[in-house]
Amino acid sequence: MKVRVGNGFDVHKLQNGNNITLCGVKIPNKKELVGHSDADVALHALTDSIFGALSEGDIGIHFPPTDNKWKGANSEIFLKKALSLMAERQYSIQNIDITLICEAPRIKDHALLMKTNIARICDIEITQVSIKGTTSEQLGFTGREEGIAALAAVLIAKDE
Repeated sequence: MKVRVGNGFDVHKLQNGNNITLCGVKIPNKKELVGHSDADVALHALTDSIFGALSEGDIGIHFPPTDNKWKGANSEIFLKKALSLMAERQYSIQNIDITLICEAPRIKDHALLMKTNIARICDIEITQVSIKGTTSEQLGFTGREEGIAALAAVLIAKDE
């Protein structure tokens, strides 16, 4: 296949804290994400989308949460592994689309920095990255600020 699409989804619980890391960007916030690694839901969803496009399963297969080696790990490590597999197969990213579902922080206030960081990690142009935020209108666990969810889609194409 010359073109492949992948999607990813992740959720992490929130607890009281001082900041939150989304797309590798640390943002002051009254709550923080909880997880085995740094709990960056956006990078986890993006990593899963790349693994999906490559038919390589999900992040848990490559980085099991039961393995203490990944305790507190920077999620950029996970994304770089997916990017490495993609490069080995001679694919490159055409575009990335990430949606963060949360009441806080306001994603639009940080979207440019997030896009810049994703573009840096993936070695692509910022114009190939879309970061969006939405709320769930105070419904469900995201609406009650109990957690944050992220959706990611990626389009990759075979290098010529």
